Amino acid sequence: MRVLIVEDEAKTAAYLRKGLEENGFTTDVATDGETGLQFARHGGYDAIILDIMLPRRDGFEILAEIRRRDSHTAVLLLTARDQVTDRVAGLEAGADDYLVKPFAFSELLARVRTILRRGHARQPALIQIADLEIDLSGHRATRAGQALDLTPKEFRLLSLLARRAGDVISRTVIAEQVWDINFDSGTNVVDVHMYRLRAKLDDPFSRRLIHTVRGVGYVLEDRGG
Repeated sequence: MRVLIVEDEAKTAAYLRKGLEENGFTTDVATDGETGLQFARHGGYDAIILDIMLPRRDGFEILAEIRRRDSHTAVLLLTARDQVTDRVAGLEAGADDYLVKPFAFSELLARVRTILRRGHARQPALIQIADLEIDLSGHRATRAGQALDLTPKEFRLLSLLARRAGDVISRTVIAEQVWDINFDSGTNVVDVHMYRLRAKLDDPFSRRLIHTVRGVGYVLEDRGG
């Protein structure tokens, strides 16, 4: 599970990162609103822990932008603003939960897990593209009724492409989301695994579903024909 922490207090951000990673989450941290929004726009986070009072852009602006583009990512507002009017404004703006500082980490962790469960319930368990079916809950994929024998990484790669079917996803984003590589390491791991995935998903069939966008990345979509 990937969590974005948007928090300008360095000690709080480090505390959240440490606690979440000890509990099996992968985290990114942004220390101002503009950077947080840029991170959020790249997508792929399961949850975002968002402060309200941030430099450059406040949490309400970021939340509004997230909800214009994405209704699935879980958002927890974590703030010192404790007025009822603030809580109501945050929840009505699309936050899944609201927690006031100071906070107990165990409570925050429980709330994050709860909103993640709700988020998964909102997402479809089955994605169909042409004759390809992906059962996200069961970790199975079939094409034209034939089971695809995918490794865990190949299934994760396919799931990422399928959840954003029709969108071109860059190699950098794929490397971040599937391998947690957050820098240009010069590795060709994405292309190698994409080659192997195509060999199973596309090569045995007449219609190709994975397409290369030269110089950018890959897209999964049914182009007919």
